[in-house]
Parts: sequence; C-alpha cells; structure tokens
Amino acid sequence: MPRPLIAALALLLAGCAAAQPRVAPSAEPTPASDLSNTDLQARWWTWASASPEERNPVTDESGQFCAEDQPKDVWFFAGTFGGSAQRTCQVPAGRPLAGPAVNLHSNNTSSCKAFMTGVKGSVTLDGQLVELRRIDPVEITFVAARDNVMGLSAGKLATQACGLWAWIPPLKPGEHELRVEGESGDFSTSVVYRLEVPAD
Repeated sequence: MPRPLIAALALLLAGCAAAQPRVAPSAEPTPASDLSNTDLQARWWTWASASPEERNPVTDESGQFCAEDQPKDVWFFAGTFGGSAQRTCQVPAGRPLAGPAVNLHSNNTSSCKAFMTGVKGSVTLDGQLVELRRIDPVEITFVAARDNVMGLSAGKLATQACGLWAWIPPLKPGEHELRVEGESGDFSTSVVYRLEVPAD
C-alpha cells in the first residue's frame, strides 16, 4: 500500500466504541470541549502533519516526541501508522487531552462516509471508557508543514474530515494510563500511553 495511503489511514485509526458517557474518576470535572467539530479536526490535522517522520508524534514508538508541536491549550494524542506503540509522556497540568478514536480526511464526502462504516475500537483512561464524539463529514482547512510525514503538499489544504473523537478533561497530578485501540479492514493500531502529570 502506498505510504500516503497508509498515512491517511493509520494516523487515523484507533477505533470507535459504543459506550455510555462516563468521565474517568481521575479526571477533573470540567465542561466538554469548547472547540467546534471543524476547529477540533483542523487543529489536530495541523498538529499531526507539522513534523517529519523522524520526530513525528504519530510515528513515535517511545513517547520521546509527545511534546512536538503541541498547542498551549490542549494536548493532542494519536494512534499509529499501523501496529503498536508504548509511549511515556508528560502532560502539562491543567491541559485537556484530545484525539481521535478513528478519523479520516478526504477530498470527498463519500470516502468519509464509507470510512465510518465498520470501524471499531476504544479509548480508555485508567480503565474507564471515554465518551466519544461522532463527527460526520465536515469541511475543514488545515495547514501541512513542509516535509510532513503524510507526504502532503505544504500549505493550506481544504478537505472533508470525519471521525470519532475523545475529549478528556485535565487530569489530576500523578500517573495515568491512556489506551487507544482500533481497526478497520486489514489495518489495526494499538497505543498505550503512560502519562505523567506534574503537580501545579
């Protein structure tokens, strides 16, 4: 399978799970995401395509690049380009977490709709299922950096985006475990994050 296609599939997959809305007991009670469906996806795709393969947080197997290009108001997480990874990362105190359980960007709406059919997976925090937000195809514009890991042309890209997303309120200081797993067709991904949150 061509590298760009693998990237467009894998970056994106970590699965979707039907679960009753629950907030992990280790999370601070805060409102749900203030970001719109469009802004959340546009910002995440900009982050995911901001760095080349050798230091990209999606290709990262150990967590050494978790902090790469992270914004100041949210901490993004991701699956892999296929296969598994175990990442140890430090998350700033007071920072909510966001990332896809399964997602895709495409030049057409039909591809997004097809991609959302049959995918499965889950996001769990400290053993508790995280509520997922379903985002049906919506037009977004994101910025791809030069020499990005997905092989995209540098600059602003208009595309359709879709997926199931997790938004996790800021975590209490200490250690936490975040699991992202999913599959679609022959593709599968599994990531275990060991997260460390320093005291304020």
